[in-house]
Order: sequence, then C-alpha cells, then structure tokens
Amino acid sequence: MTTYRLISADSHVNPPIDFWKEYLPAHLQDRAPRLEVTPDGDFIVFEGNRSPVNMLSSLAGKKKEHFKLHGKVDETCPGGFDPSARLKDMAADGVDGELLYGGGPLITQDPELALASYTAYNRWLADFCSAAPDRLFGQAYIPVQDVERAIDEARRAVKQGLKGAVVPSIPPGPPYSDPSYEPLWSTLEDLGLMVHMHLGTRRTRFDSAPNFLVDHVMSKLGMAEPIALFIYSGILQRHPRLKLVSVESGFGWAAFVIHYMDHSWGNHRYWTGSELKEPPSYYFRRQIVGTFMDDPLAVRERHTFGVDNLMFFTDFPHSETSWPDSRKIIDAQLQGVPEDEKQQIMAGNAVRLYHLN
Repeated sequence: MTTYRLISADSHVNPPIDFWKEYLPAHLQDRAPRLEVTPDGDFIVFEGNRSPVNMLSSLAGKKKEHFKLHGKVDETCPGGFDPSARLKDMAADGVDGELLYGGGPLITQDPELALASYTAYNRWLADFCSAAPDRLFGQAYIPVQDVERAIDEARRAVKQGLKGAVVPSIPPGPPYSDPSYEPLWSTLEDLGLMVHMHLGTRRTRFDSAPNFLVDHVMSKLGMAEPIALFIYSGILQRHPRLKLVSVESGFGWAAFVIHYMDHSWGNHRYWTGSELKEPPSYYFRRQIVGTFMDDPLAVRERHTFGVDNLMFFTDFPHSETSWPDSRKIIDAQLQGVPEDEKQQIMAGNAVRLYHLN
C-alpha cells in the first residue's frame, strides 16, 4: 500500500491536441482541434479560429525571466501529457500523489460536440491515470448545462476511477440555486464525489499584462461568490454529505468570508426569508474545503475554517508551480504547526476526502 507523505490537491495535465481525434466519436473527429506548426510558433486551429499555443500552463522548470505567453508545443513540459515523465517529475519534487485538473472540454457553440468532448476528455484522463492509479488521481469535468448528461458523466467517472466532479464556478444556464440541479447534487452526494470549482468567477485574460495581473488576483477572491451561493441557498443544508472544494484560489480570504457571512446573515436573515437552520459558518466548516500553495494566512487561520478542510497543492506544471521545491516550500509555511496537523494538510486530508487508502 502506498504511503502518502505529500499529496498535491491541485496539479495539471496538458493533453496533446491530437488526442481529440482518437477519443471523440467517429462522426465528430473531423471537427476536432488540430495543431499547426510554424517557424514562428505553434497554433491551435479550431472552428475557424487560429490561436497561439499558451505556454503559461507548462513552464515548470523554466527560469522566471524566460517565461513567455506563447510558444511551441515541443517547449512544453513533457510531464503534462506523458505519465512516465510525470512520475519522474513527482519523484524529483517529493510528491507521492496528485489530483489532476486541466485540459477539459472543448469551448464550442455546438451542443453535440461540447457534450461529447466531456466524455472524450474524461476517458483520456482516466487512461493517463491508469499508468499509476495509486499516485495519479483524475478529476472529471461535468457538463452542468445538461443535468441528465451531467449525472451520466458523474456515474461514468466513478467507474473509470476518477475522483471528483469539476464544474464551472458560474454555470452557463440558471444559477446553481435553481431546483433543476437538485438531482445532480443528490447523485454526487450518493456517489461520494465532491464538487470542485477551479478558480473563481473571473476568467483570466491573456491579452495584456495589466489585464492578466488584475484578473489573476480576482480569480482567487471570486471563489467566495459560489461558496456563498451554495451555503445561503441551502444546497449544503439539503445535501449534508456534499462537499465543495475551492481549487487553486488560496484560502486565507476564507477567514474573513466565514465571519462576514455570519454577520450578514445575522442582520438580514429575517427580511430575506433565509431558511438556514444554522449559521453559515456551520455549513462552511462542515462542507467547504480549500487548497493553497503560497498562502501563510491560510495556515495561520486554519482553525477558523478547520484544519480538516485545508490541502496543499503544487500547481505543476503551471507557471505558478512550487516544483521542484515543494517540500521546502511547504515545510517553511508549516513551520511551528503541530506534527499531526502538518500531516493532515500535507496528505491526510486528501487521503480521507478522496478515499485514497
């Protein structure tokens, strides 16, 4: 049995563009994205658009002064798409297991292609993880725009060995408080799949440095919005076994949010007709889980939202990654933290929440 000393609760894959040709249904394969290689850089061609390959998702190991926004696929980190290379990268970083995000479904206006791309991506990810199922743990993307298909995809994900359900923080249709989503929350609760939201409500714009830097901050803080909705709308009260994971958004801000949600509810619960039977902080501590990498405030405030609800991540192979110094970085941030709490944050909480033992 694998002994887990350090698990990354948020790492990434970068599937090769040509995987769509293999994993989409046969009648949709000619509409898959394709890679165009040029001397000036590589481009992804899809539905009439020609987009340069983004490098920020695969800069692990490069010096920060060599960071760039666009480039060529052969410049990217092999661990993003090759499981053998990935396991070597993990060994170099002292990481025993990783929860894997990234890639995900196609962004298209074609409903059939969009839905098929969820299944295709999740199949590819399951195959990637099968190289080391005790160390690589995939997170399935779920098409919330079609609740029936979302339920089917969640059930399929469990059979494939995937460990969680990833949904957008803001859905493309009605808000998550809408009753139409109730069968999905019940299914995820019964399946033991936690709901994962990766970053907050704002998509980071890559068109300019000022936009990127502002959005990068707000993408973290925006996670408070869906968390507040899940609590105030009663979703977590109605589904006490359902957990919501805030991914790659830090968690130091949660100390303010958990306090202020109680404050606001206390003042306005009556005229707003709140049906919560307990203060918001009760549901927050019971069902909200956070992840962090460089966030000493999250460590300091861990008892405010619960040590059981905090997990470390490396963000490999993104530009933000702590690789190859994750052990040194987490040891520095957890300096002075009791040993049993250290173990919880570094690996124990992930083992328990994802049933890794």
